Amino acid sequence: MEGSALGRVYADGEVVVRQGEPGDCMFTLQEGRLEVLTHQEGRGEVQIGIMEKGAIFGEMAIFEREVRSATVRALGEARVLTIDKKSFLRRIQEDPSLAFNLVRIMSKRIRRLSGQAQDRRAGSDRRTLGDRRHTNRRTSA
Repeated sequence: MEGSALGRVYADGEVVVRQGEPGDCMFTLQEGRLEVLTHQEGRGEVQIGIMEKGAIFGEMAIFEREVRSATVRALGEARVLTIDKKSFLRRIQEDPSLAFNLVRIMSKRIRRLSGQAQDRRAGSDRRTLGDRRHTNRRTSA
């Protein structure tokens, strides 16, 4: 819970951002580990990832004033630096390669999520096909 110019220290289990809350800044994980959770209907909180030192998160809030898409919580003690939109834009002007690196990170996330969606669709298609085969066996008997 201590704060400093180098970021804020979060205690084990402390929430950095909460799904559904408005966001207006992004973060970088300086030390420690964080877990990423989403609330899923009928399942409660589900861990969808773990972030390690150097991870950047919450960047969508820099571009859109939308609510947070996930909850991020400390796994043990973690130091997190908050970056507001004004500071981010100033740093981009100083070093445009930062924008490229952020787009690269976001692109990797989109690619990973697209792959996960395809895997889910393929699994659903296999289950549907299996259901059809099972139904066809019963109706042709």
